[in-house]
Amino acid sequence: MTGPTFSGDSLVVTDLHVEFSGFVAVGGVSFDAHPGEVRFLIGPNGAGKTTCIDAITGLSAATGSARLGEQELLGRPVHKIVRLGVGRTFQTASVFNELSVLQNLDIAAGRHRHWASLLRTRRGVAPSIVQALEETGLAGELATPAGILSHGQKQWLEIAMLLVQDARVLLLDEPVAGMSHDERTATGELLQRVAAKRIVLVVEHDMDFMRRYATRVTVLHQGKVLSHGTVAEVQADPKVQEVYLGTAGAATTAAMSVVPEAAAAELASSPQAAAGTQQEKGD
Repeated sequence: MTGPTFSGDSLVVTDLHVEFSGFVAVGGVSFDAHPGEVRFLIGPNGAGKTTCIDAITGLSAATGSARLGEQELLGRPVHKIVRLGVGRTFQTASVFNELSVLQNLDIAAGRHRHWASLLRTRRGVAPSIVQALEETGLAGELATPAGILSHGQKQWLEIAMLLVQDARVLLLDEPVAGMSHDERTATGELLQRVAAKRIVLVVEHDMDFMRRYATRVTVLHQGKVLSHGTVAEVQADPKVQEVYLGTAGAATTAAMSVVPEAAAAELASSPQAAAGTQQEKGD
């Protein structure tokens, strides 16, 4: 099978191990992600998905390798990993609620500016901020306090903050959790635009969202790689069907495409699951 053509540095994770007091949270996980694709990590609660991106971003000690181009990320402090262009979001958006959208983006962009320039009176909006606002659909919310944005808009603002920091890698932890159907669609389209020139790695529980927007998928289970490939390849994998549907023999690819109620109960526990979003909290 011929895959997509990638340009720019790739993120290559090899034999990643993370332990907490003797408990193996991630046990030898390997995967890669490239500019030009929307890469997904999926799996049941406790599979190790968030722990993987915690390790990549320096929040959890790990062994193995996580390389961005020629740069090894493991073992570096968090701020140095950020300076290499690795950004992430969390399940709860980390924005300054009391400040406007523009002020949030100005703070995020400030790390690329000399300290003296931060003290000068603003003479306009930086081109990088204008571009991020347009890309995320927030151009009309320039003066809006972040605290009154919708849930989806807060997530888009957090992505915009990474864009103005010129992040080369965006690691997104459940970006559509709690979003409306329209917000999920807008977010998927946003990720496709962002991924054209950057690495986008998404940790997600929403299977419908994954099916619509994933280029490639890695399925984790109990801290190990269970399967990887295209959406169709992963859905057809009997091991994946067994984990998600409880029985490999009875599961079919068609069943995976609609995710029956029995599977939804295992995939998610939130009220939104009953409406078909199949979201879970935590990892």
